[in-house]
Amino acid sequence: MSEVAAGNAAMRDAWDGDTGAFWAEHADRFDAAVAGHRGPFLEAAAVVGGESVLDVGCGAGQTTVDLAPRAAPAIVTGIDLSTRLLAIAARRAAAAGLTNTVFETGDAQVHPFPPGGTDVVVSRHGTMFFADKPAAFANLARALRSGGRMVLLTWQGLEHQEWIRSFLTILAAGRDVAFPPPHGPSPLSLGDPDGVRALLEGAGLVDVELTGHRAPMTFGDDPDDAVGYVTGQQAGLLADLSPAAREDAIAALRADLAAHHDELGVRYDSATWIVRARRP
Repeated sequence: MSEVAAGNAAMRDAWDGDTGAFWAEHADRFDAAVAGHRGPFLEAAAVVGGESVLDVGCGAGQTTVDLAPRAAPAIVTGIDLSTRLLAIAARRAAAAGLTNTVFETGDAQVHPFPPGGTDVVVSRHGTMFFADKPAAFANLARALRSGGRMVLLTWQGLEHQEWIRSFLTILAAGRDVAFPPPHGPSPLSLGDPDGVRALLEGAGLVDVELTGHRAPMTFGDDPDDAVGYVTGQQAGLLADLSPAAREDAIAALRADLAAHHDELGVRYDSATWIVRARRP
């Protein structure tokens, strides 16, 4: 791995450790969960043949694999902190017969990308966790050629994420609920449109535009299928509970999952921003 910023070391340890192992085990399930946001994001990226692409926080590589056929013969590069997820990404690309994908282990906040070497920077839920976002986005902006564009998929604020509010409240089991903060390394840290515009404009980008998109998140085929996945995501919340309290919390979660079960699966409301910007 190339250099990792000091502020991102804990994130590196998590994503190249137990956190990365969990998401690698459930990579297909996560892709299915956010599938409702996939089409509009790819459409916004608008990648065409011959455009080189950098996929930031590429994880198990679905976006990289989605865009590679569109970008060919240009290269689509995925970068992530998790070696486990990158291994899945490489296997997926090989299974799809792609010859124009490259996967790199690295911290995009400080990675030495070739200046002006990329036509399009994309990220599906991969840019919210930088310790120093101004430095990270300045680094990504430098990677873009003049006229190149950045297209991000980020979560809107907590009030638009039924799934986060429901799961964390239930599994807190009467304790104070520690929702993800709107600042710092957090899933919700790019939820404020004015803050996103200021951040990207501060990195030297122009024509910053945010488009809201709503779609349900799917957590399983039925409550029995979903409960293990959700409790695995939130294992830290359950770890400090007594056995009886843990049993009660899981029962309450199962009931909530059942209330959100329909013919399409166990589904909760969610909302994203599709963020577009351009390097002048």
